[in-house]
Amino acid sequence: MTTIGATLKQRAIRAMVRQFHQPRGLAGRLAGWIMAHRDSNLRRNRWAVSLLDIGPTDRVLEVGFGPGIAIAELTGRATRGHVYGVDHSEVMVRQAARRNAAAIRAHRVHLAHASVDRLPDFGEPFDAVLAVNSVGMWPDPVEGLRRIRRLLRSGGRIALVSQPRCPGATRDTTARAAQELQDLLTRAGFTRLRAETLELDPPAACVLADNPADDPADDPADDPAG
Repeated sequence: MTTIGATLKQRAIRAMVRQFHQPRGLAGRLAGWIMAHRDSNLRRNRWAVSLLDIGPTDRVLEVGFGPGIAIAELTGRATRGHVYGVDHSEVMVRQAARRNAAAIRAHRVHLAHASVDRLPDFGEPFDAVLAVNSVGMWPDPVEGLRRIRRLLRSGGRIALVSQPRCPGATRDTTARAAQELQDLLTRAGFTRLRAETLELDPPAACVLADNPADDPADDPADDPAG
């Protein structure tokens, strides 16, 4: 391959990677289709949802829902609850809305075009939160997790999933990603951390944690400077 050909290939790869990070336009729709139909993505999302132990009446939030695969899985478990989702890609909001149209019409699924640093008002606290392969795209992951923790009820659950997609990723790459997620969750104030692994190529890691009981010291009403 010529130098020019190699350069063009690298640019094409980088452009496609950007589409998976924030799908836009026709290429973004293609990226969404790939994410929705890739077998490893389907298995990873279903596995992550199963680990959250969603109950029939739970209120659940997914941050970065992509084409809405996990949203559909969550809705199938929270049969009398509500599933909310935010994604920073309008293309993904449209694809996920089509995939979950019936549940949206039934007012059981609520999707919004928003980012983790500008979350809308959801009203009541959540029982569980899910984020699959999206934390690495957040502008400030620790602050984002702190915002999410404030949305969770006391004892609420969170699951962060990472399946490294970089060229040459291995089991060690996944192990490092899992450790990074655990460090972020700890810094954000979550407790009872535990990690699970799904045997894919490369493996996927899911780090689960709990929102600890409310600490009166964290209540802004108790802040004398407030």
